[in-house]
Amino acid sequence: MSTSAPEFIINRTPNVRRELVWRAWTEKKELAAWLPSTPLESISFDVREGGRYRYTMVNVETGEEYPTGGVFLDVVPFERLVFTWGYPDDPIENSPIVTLTLTAQGDRTEMIFHLRGLAGHPGDKYFYDGWSNTLDDLMTHLRDQKQ
Repeated sequence: MSTSAPEFIINRTPNVRRELVWRAWTEKKELAAWLPSTPLESISFDVREGGRYRYTMVNVETGEEYPTGGVFLDVVPFERLVFTWGYPDDPIENSPIVTLTLTAQGDRTEMIFHLRGLAGHPGDKYFYDGWSNTLDDLMTHLRDQKQ
């Protein structure tokens, strides 16, 4: 993949420990709680290097399904997840790459979401807005978990 591929970075700093943020990204029940319209039964995760993941978002108005999946390329528990992001069976070399970095700051966590490789995807602004809104949903979920 070209290093000049379109990319974006979104930062969030939830007021929760890094372990809670990690669980939100790596446990099925947690993911279903904040990923928009994603039924728990559609989620499968094998969180290890080379492991695959899959989930299906559902448009609640039309019933249209959006299967998503990829491969975990690097897993450093509580610190970093690197994974491909696209359709479940997309080849790794053609898939955008997400790098999620978690840095503890006392009882807070700096979360950096970096998506690279949207080449050929005309809606990269759409993807930014979608992920930004989704990460806002994650922040709400984490705040609710803390209470």
